[in-house]
Amino acid sequence: MAIHRDLKFATVDELCLDPTNPRLGQNNTGRDVTQERVLELMMDWTLDELALSYLENGGFWTHEALLVAEEELYGEPRLVVVEGNRRLAALKCLRDAYLGEAVSPKWQAISQSAECPPDLFTEVPYILVDSREEVQAFLGFRHVTGIKQWDANVKAGFIAKLIDEQGLTYEQVMRKMGSKTPTVRRHYIAFRLLIQIENSVADFDPKLAENRFAVLYMSIDTEGARRFLDIDIMAEPALARTPVPKEHLENLADFARWLFGTRDAPPLVSDTRQVSTFGRILESSDAVEYLRGTSSPNLDVAYRISGGDEAEIVRHVEGAAYSLELALQRAHSFRGSAKLQEAVRRLGSDALQLLSIFPKIAEELREETE
Repeated sequence: MAIHRDLKFATVDELCLDPTNPRLGQNNTGRDVTQERVLELMMDWTLDELALSYLENGGFWTHEALLVAEEELYGEPRLVVVEGNRRLAALKCLRDAYLGEAVSPKWQAISQSAECPPDLFTEVPYILVDSREEVQAFLGFRHVTGIKQWDANVKAGFIAKLIDEQGLTYEQVMRKMGSKTPTVRRHYIAFRLLIQIENSVADFDPKLAENRFAVLYMSIDTEGARRFLDIDIMAEPALARTPVPKEHLENLADFARWLFGTRDAPPLVSDTRQVSTFGRILESSDAVEYLRGTSSPNLDVAYRISGGDEAEIVRHVEGAAYSLELALQRAHSFRGSAKLQEAVRRLGSDALQLLSIFPKIAEELREETE
């Protein structure tokens, strides 16, 4: 049986926060991470909102019982929370506040706002599970595709754990989570790419990648990044575990520097809106040469060197031509409109300036109208 039917109760101190929780971040997890450190890492998870709800509703909700596995932790069997860590963390902070232990003024104010409900810290409801592996389908759906979704980096870490530690295929992970196989595959490859950067790029600071996993994830969707790094986006886990081949590790170092920055320089790509531009730059050898040869490269300059401006300008002109064709169908009906006349004057002025850049086209048009 994966999840037992009977409801159990434990004190706050008998329950342990999960030090392997992927939401803590890949550089902060491990069975040797102390409970104090785990709680410290969780302090910005809006725990105060949960604490206030406990006080307002007279205690902890039984229907939100924690899912707990009995595991070896810190050298002895412990009750480790595999689902509900945020709820337990809020209880621990609130308990410390009522005991008058060192807490922030915010938590002191919360504890002073209401009487502590009876048994709030001594009878925490939980349901025992045989092992965390047996409830990962539930966790995957709830946090990857369900109503309480994790951030992209946490999703990717969870997916990688299922594949690397349990040997699951993309399809098996997909069935557990209710996600799509291509999405699972991209999350896994992006996560393994980040691990490869950390392991192979000298002087790379993992802190630079914090809160920027989405940029990495989206970048491998671009043809430029995949070619620059020689990544096979369709690779099965055995090959995707090390996405970038050895002969492209120099490119990987440059890619990491431009995407995440360094301790001394900001990233070239500031947010996800610039990912497609970055991908176009990586397709151009001239633009890549500019990035490598400049101490403080500029994204816009690199984009112009790559020829990206041309495609963008063509889109603008084609869009304007299409809009003008639509306007011509009915413009004659509003000849007396002052607003339309002003708009036509502005359009004509801009069109004349554009034609002056292309005198041959202007001459051809004049000949056609004569």
